[in-house]
Amino acid sequence: MSDVDKPKKRDINKAKTKVPMREQAPQDRIFNFEEVPLGYDENEATLEALRCIQCKDKPCVRGCPVGIDIPAFLALVGERRFEDALRKIKEKNFLPAICGRVCPQEDQCELVCTLNKPDKGREPGGVGRVERFLGDYAMEHDLTITPVCAAPTGKKVAIIGSGPAGLTAASDLAQKGHDVTVFEALHKPGGVLFYGIPQFRLPKEILVREIDGMKEMGVKFVMNYPVGKAEPLDEIRARFDATFIGTGAGLPWFLGIPGENLNGVYSANEFLTRVNLMGGYKFPERADTPVKKIKRIAVVGAGNTAMDSARTAKRLRPEVVYLVYRRSRLEMPARIEEIHHAEEEGIDFQLLHSPVEIVDDGTGAVGAIRCQEMELGEPDASGRRRPVPIEGKIKEWAVDTVVISIGQGPNPLLTADCPDLKRDPKKGTIVIDPWMRTSYPDTYAAGDIVTGGATVILAMGQGRKAADSIHRFLTTGDPADPEAGQGDVCGNLT
Repeated sequence: MSDVDKPKKRDINKAKTKVPMREQAPQDRIFNFEEVPLGYDENEATLEALRCIQCKDKPCVRGCPVGIDIPAFLALVGERRFEDALRKIKEKNFLPAICGRVCPQEDQCELVCTLNKPDKGREPGGVGRVERFLGDYAMEHDLTITPVCAAPTGKKVAIIGSGPAGLTAASDLAQKGHDVTVFEALHKPGGVLFYGIPQFRLPKEILVREIDGMKEMGVKFVMNYPVGKAEPLDEIRARFDATFIGTGAGLPWFLGIPGENLNGVYSANEFLTRVNLMGGYKFPERADTPVKKIKRIAVVGAGNTAMDSARTAKRLRPEVVYLVYRRSRLEMPARIEEIHHAEEEGIDFQLLHSPVEIVDDGTGAVGAIRCQEMELGEPDASGRRRPVPIEGKIKEWAVDTVVISIGQGPNPLLTADCPDLKRDPKKGTIVIDPWMRTSYPDTYAAGDIVTGGATVILAMGQGRKAADSIHRFLTTGDPADPEAGQGDVCGNLT
């Protein structure tokens, strides 16, 4: 685009809506695992960045869990200084290509954007889209922007879990000069980023590149090493000066209805792990599917993981994919974009239905799913209208596979032999103080193991806070920040 062709900034600011992002057509993408949104090119990213009006109070920065200076990197993109913009964003977030794809910006930075005026038909700035562009720009131009690490401190830190919280803590601590080792139970690093998010939402090669950058910083990864089984937590603690726990929430919840033990019933965790970690996303050209051949499948739930499961199942080419949810579309907790994509791809939404039984086909396998029809009553504690059974209204759909996606909690493998590690008696989550410290003075925790299932960027924000506390603990003996208040706390020690 020549200087003559470039729109004036004041003209760009009149644009009420985001620059559209190109996507694969639904009729094409249901037959592949390639990414659905195709991203911005340089001109599109520049145009969207120029919509930012550079507010003095920067509400978007306060809305970002890791505190990215959003107006600053958008201004640089608006000037087509893409490498400088990438450096600016990496001051706070070393995973822009990932966060630009999977973070719910619509509920965070974009929600509080000054441009966001739905009643006037104005959309917020496309922060996530431009962030994604920068991450992709780095890959396309082979730009490796590795942070400079401080001189070695001689202190060793163990990071247990390589999900978003663990990766963030590891990166920050390595930059501060500490010797960091990450322990991961599975054979690929990345945690939920690798096994939980489908290839069509987060290509694996992007994650591999980001982790390679951490290895260049000196971070060591030990794979196939489930702490709690391969080695007790207390022995890890004895070998390191500080320990961080970021093992996430990998223990699935079930409905407690008859038939959940039949062949063909999966938790969403198992279903997505089999496809993502075992190469099922290469089906059918380069790999067999690592789940049973599916003809008719029901996915129970309506969160992002349920949408991922239903859309993944669609690409394994069954006859029909049902999504069963006990409330209406309005109450679905998934991102609007994911719901929209699922609808476009032909997922059959069976709303206001709650499973009461998974029916045996006579051989010990799934033959059908039986559901109670519901209606909405008064709001419950979540603020959503409570589903109420309609007496005598039962429906049944013939299926051979059922995926349960109603949430998950912490896996007790690591904590089972740690009676002094304080946990929430109901949720099983690890209890922390305002500085992310557990009841063990040398051990810190963050992410879903503390909050229960949450978002990638919230886990990263907590990982960063924990890394700061660990650094102060290793250098001064006290994790508290003397210049800050206690801030948000996920669980106080009592």
